Amino acid sequence: MILRDGGAFGNVVREITVPQATRCGIIRLDVAVQICKGVGSGMIEQGRETVGCGRPSGPWSGWAVVVLMVAHVPCLGQDVTRSEAAVALRRAVRFFHEEVASHGGYLWRYSGDLSLREGEGKAGRDTIWVQPPGTPAVGAALLDAYETTGEKPYLNATLAAANALLLGQLHSGGWYYRIEFDPSRRSTFSYRYNTDGQRQADPVSAEDRGGPQGWHVWRRREYKGNITMLDDDTTQASLRFLMRVDLALDFKHERIHEAVMYGLASLLAAQYPNGAWSHNYDRFPARPPAPEHYPVKRASYPAHWPPTWPKAFAGCYAINDAITPRAIETMLEAWTVYGDRRHVESAKRGGEFLLLAQMPEPQPAWAQQYDPNMHPVWDRAFEPAAISGRESQTVLETLLLLCRKTGEARFLAPVPPALAYLRRSALSDGRLARFYELKTNRPMYFTRDADGRHRLIYTPERLATHYAFVVDSRLAAIEAEYQRLREGTPEPERETGGRLHARIAAIIGDLDERGAWVDDGRLSHHKIRPESGVIDSQRFTDHVRMLCDFLQAAR
Repeated sequence: MILRDGGAFGNVVREITVPQATRCGIIRLDVAVQICKGVGSGMIEQGRETVGCGRPSGPWSGWAVVVLMVAHVPCLGQDVTRSEAAVALRRAVRFFHEEVASHGGYLWRYSGDLSLREGEGKAGRDTIWVQPPGTPAVGAALLDAYETTGEKPYLNATLAAANALLLGQLHSGGWYYRIEFDPSRRSTFSYRYNTDGQRQADPVSAEDRGGPQGWHVWRRREYKGNITMLDDDTTQASLRFLMRVDLALDFKHERIHEAVMYGLASLLAAQYPNGAWSHNYDRFPARPPAPEHYPVKRASYPAHWPPTWPKAFAGCYAINDAITPRAIETMLEAWTVYGDRRHVESAKRGGEFLLLAQMPEPQPAWAQQYDPNMHPVWDRAFEPAAISGRESQTVLETLLLLCRKTGEARFLAPVPPALAYLRRSALSDGRLARFYELKTNRPMYFTRDADGRHRLIYTPERLATHYAFVVDSRLAAIEAEYQRLREGTPEPERETGGRLHARIAAIIGDLDERGAWVDDGRLSHHKIRPESGVIDSQRFTDHVRMLCDFLQAAR
């Protein structure tokens, strides 16, 4: 084995003999790492296989980083070593933090050459996305890497993502879908801090802050740049990530701790008397919505429901896209981190709303959204007043979580009738329709006419492609967890053994020479399949978490 200095074309300075240094003709990464640690910068060469090792400056200077010039994949039938997984994790995180991140934050997808970027829309380098799998999701994966290894470069990358979120927190308490850093676009939002870290004035008048609260006020969006989004786990994911960072820093980072406390106070104040949350709100609620406007009722069928979109947006209580379920999860996490009873009581009140929202027979499941009378109502032009197959499964998973975290068996009561109903409502292929018509239980779908308008249909033909009108069934896993909780049996152990090693070997082998995972995919908002491929934040977070799980199991 030959060590070259100064890169692939440097001079040969040392020849090293390492017994058992190869595996199937491929340099073992754990051996290469040890050599790099011993000799500093240089190149290791064996035949046509070359590995670069060096000690970069800056936050990564504590690492001997191995850069593969040729893919080094463990041989089939042989286990991946912990060192190989650790090197892959370092390479992947270094690339994502140093090359992909912008202002410390992240989008959803990038072209392989990083020239094109998008979240739920096209974006440039001065925009980052909050809505998962954007900045909070990537940040949580970076924190997983730090908590698994204790290595400071992972913490530095985590703090960069956390700081990006701090600069995007709104006066209303939460976050919008994206954060803007370009001065002209940033001026349209009511961020608490400017990019220099200075506090900004709240645009909401004292009268509006102290006035009535609730969907009848918030839906008007009078403060358009101040909208806290609970849709798609936007604000909730941000808070859960920042709570974890706060805990990792022993609550000593004043800005992070204050931002979490402010955000949790906002979320508590936005909860309705029945325990639900709305899609969004445009001001920090001085008090929760009043019972006289939002009385506590049990869900029931409306006498009539419009077969076409009424454009009313009357749904004040939201389950769609896991709005209330993710708020419940966030409050449970806050209780775990801070031990404040207000948070667990809020989570349980959210669970009580889910109990109230279960529709009566013959459809004992859940709708996407409800009006103040607890009737299912339309939201967007393709989201009718109906029972929802996907949202009902999310509710069941949230009820199981509440039982698991609080020990209260009352949250299990809705599960058996809902499972029975959803099973008999399954489509011929075992999946579920996103929507089932009230009372008749006919599956409902939407197509788009030539003018782009959505039209309700009852057969799954020529469906609009922008929305999931048919969803996978998770009922088997839900029932298994229900039975486990009833019987009090231990949680199943994490995957180990040959299958896990094979998956980790594939993850390592898929890294390119930069440390990127690149797919042959499509950027939907650019309407292009880049020749350089696609880098996906969801794939990054999934692979990082799997590597972390492997490293923990291999200790």
